Amino acid sequence: MKRWLFIIVALLALTGQANAQRYLPGMRGLELRGGLVDGIQKPLNYYTGIGLSTYTKNGNRWVFGAEYLSKEYAYKNISIPKAQITAEGGYYMKFLSDPSKTVFLSIGGSALAGYETSNWGNKLLPDGATIRNQDAFIYGGAITLELETYLSDRVVLLLNARERILRGSSIGKFHTVFGAGLKIIIN
Repeated sequence: MKRWLFIIVALLALTGQANAQRYLPGMRGLELRGGLVDGIQKPLNYYTGIGLSTYTKNGNRWVFGAEYLSKEYAYKNISIPKAQITAEGGYYMKFLSDPSKTVFLSIGGSALAGYETSNWGNKLLPDGATIRNQDAFIYGGAITLELETYLSDRVVLLLNARERILRGSSIGKFHTVFGAGLKIIIN
């Protein structure tokens, strides 16, 4: 009897695959993400961030996090850095997934608020010119399209495209960012 039970279990293991349950209400994941701002340019403009995802019913999720965005502008033979440090709170809705629950596509909206600085507050340039842009508080939102694919039961690869819309900024109201990241499911 034990021999037959072993054979049946072995056949089931070879023919079928058991998938972990995903997108359950109350699940949480810690995200690390980064990417490019406004396309590939020289000098390189980038963003990086961390976040916490909390899943709700129907596979949707709340996302709370912080981001750092760096954009450099050429002036003569130097680059002048502009930085934005923002906090985010948003809601993402799952609208597509594969039958094996490995790949998910979500769209989300987020509120953003933070601070923007030009040349880290140093307004005088080496050639004597003065930066007229002021450091300022910024606020607005973002629309995100995100693809999640499970690499294992607790590790998720993220790919996203996002349009940030921020008022109060002296470097422009709209920034398109493309990025990737990892999410670790913590419970």
